[in-house]
Amino acid sequence: MIKAVFFDVDGTLLSEKDRSLSQHTEESIRALIRKGIHIILVTGRPHHLCEEFKHLGIETIISANGALITCRDERIHRSILSPSMVREFSDFAVTQGHAVSYFTELFSMNGACRTDSRVTEALRQTLGIMEYPQQMMTLDEDTYCMCLYANEAETKYYREKFPSLRFVRFHPYVCNVLEANEVNKAAAAQTFLTYLNVRREETMAFGDGENDIDLLQYAGVGVAMGNGGERVKQIADYVTLKASEDGITHALRHFKLI
Repeated sequence: MIKAVFFDVDGTLLSEKDRSLSQHTEESIRALIRKGIHIILVTGRPHHLCEEFKHLGIETIISANGALITCRDERIHRSILSPSMVREFSDFAVTQGHAVSYFTELFSMNGACRTDSRVTEALRQTLGIMEYPQQMMTLDEDTYCMCLYANEAETKYYREKFPSLRFVRFHPYVCNVLEANEVNKAAAAQTFLTYLNVRREETMAFGDGENDIDLLQYAGVGVAMGNGGERVKQIADYVTLKASEDGITHALRHFKLI
């Protein structure tokens, strides 16, 4: 019996084409909640960009790629980047001329590359942000996650400079910058399941990106969206239709959850 379902957001709950939430997907989420199944968002988004889903009845959000877990506005878990590392990394990014975003209680950036189309397009594609966000004026706030806006060749210099950090790419021009090995979607899912007293075998997870692979492998049933990457599809237990084709509803019906 499935007692909890984890959903990635962009390209999973939301259409990969226009970032819309279809009526069928919305109805499917509400149907799961009515059956008493726990619904958990698991996303690389900062927490405040997940507020739009609360109207569905979703009370649990794992944000910043697993660094922050909240349930009914209670903080279940959080992992903070060390301030000294944030400063050193930010200073190096300035010398390299790359944009960096900061996931604090809000979302801000370092002010670099304001007119770089690679950055503005990545912001639109990954977070639906149409304008360059506010600039982080100080680095004094608790930071859950950073994102580096750079391609793989450019990121090589950061890997060499900061060998203790993990760079998790989820877009051709964006990767999460993580400090602790335990910060990922699967580790966060395990933490919350312990809180719920639910076994992993009693869970299902949906995702489309490479930062969803560990989550899909961890869950009892891992479902890859039809618009997902090939690596995601290869490790999944089931490949459903695209998000824009109501892939979530299709899979939930296939497994007779709705």
